[in-house]
Amino acid sequence: MSEATRESWQSVVAPYVGADILKSVFQLVSTLALLIAVLVATYWISERSLLLAGLALPLASGLLVRTFIIMHDCAHGSFLPSVRANNIIGRFTGLLAFTPFDQWRRDHAIHHASSGDLDRRGHGDVTTWTVREYLAKTPKQQLGYRLSRHPLLLVLGGPFYLVYTLRFRPRSKATGKRQLWSIWWTNIAIVGLFAFLFAMGGVRAMTIYALAYYGAAVTGVWLFYVQHQFEDAYWESHEEWDYETSAIKGSSHLRLPKILQWFTGSIGLHHVHHLAPKIPNYRLQKAHDDNPRLQTAPVITIPSGIAALRLSLWDEDRRRLIGFSDLKRQHLA
Repeated sequence: MSEATRESWQSVVAPYVGADILKSVFQLVSTLALLIAVLVATYWISERSLLLAGLALPLASGLLVRTFIIMHDCAHGSFLPSVRANNIIGRFTGLLAFTPFDQWRRDHAIHHASSGDLDRRGHGDVTTWTVREYLAKTPKQQLGYRLSRHPLLLVLGGPFYLVYTLRFRPRSKATGKRQLWSIWWTNIAIVGLFAFLFAMGGVRAMTIYALAYYGAAVTGVWLFYVQHQFEDAYWESHEEWDYETSAIKGSSHLRLPKILQWFTGSIGLHHVHHLAPKIPNYRLQKAHDDNPRLQTAPVITIPSGIAALRLSLWDEDRRRLIGFSDLKRQHLA
């Protein structure tokens, strides 16, 4: 990328970079207050009707997603001007989302620096093979990959995989001594959180929180999937890879109803976020609306995002993501 090009897009996003302290504090306080209120209400309702409690759980899951987005902004240093404040809030909200803040922050930074780069896959992304890589594997390896990319296993099993990799099997390239301490202190804190829940409301309270987390994690897995996995996604070799193109063409604009955009902290405007991760979540929409240059990102809706779950391989020749059925048709043609 030329220096002139870099300065060009940086001037576009510059007005939206930087935290508004009042907005950030209000978002934090209101989100956590609503989360506590909904969890308490769900517990109270569960004593009277498990069905009604089940209907209330999605609200708690949505608020945990919003809590995670606050942690996400803290990881980028965009939530508050103070590094120390971002770290404190990030670690606390990370605990609520069962995420070791320092480890996740480092892995996520590598993801931002390499998203769409075929030669630097493997950090904070969904494992994706090219067609040629897939065809070169053994039948056993192909089966393992097909299972890992099955939509139901990917979305419903994804939370268990996240817990396993973040808790017990951190990736070495993104893991130093500080990250290891983050992982184990978070593990200890999670045990403390569940001990507190048990003391307050027994097994029922622990179960409600665990189910709310699972719903949030399922939502998060799907959100992250559709942010970079769609038919016309951007993938290039390292030599050809370009940061701005990767951000705008390789990250989707997920259009959600306003209420869902609120719960997800506008993370559906992922192309804006990838271009300028220092923009806090509550300014992403304005940055997008004010700049036609940012309105060229691939648009994804809920139906097309669900349909995209079938896409599993990068076709080097057609330069698009395809499904296993597409590969089968190609071989039969």
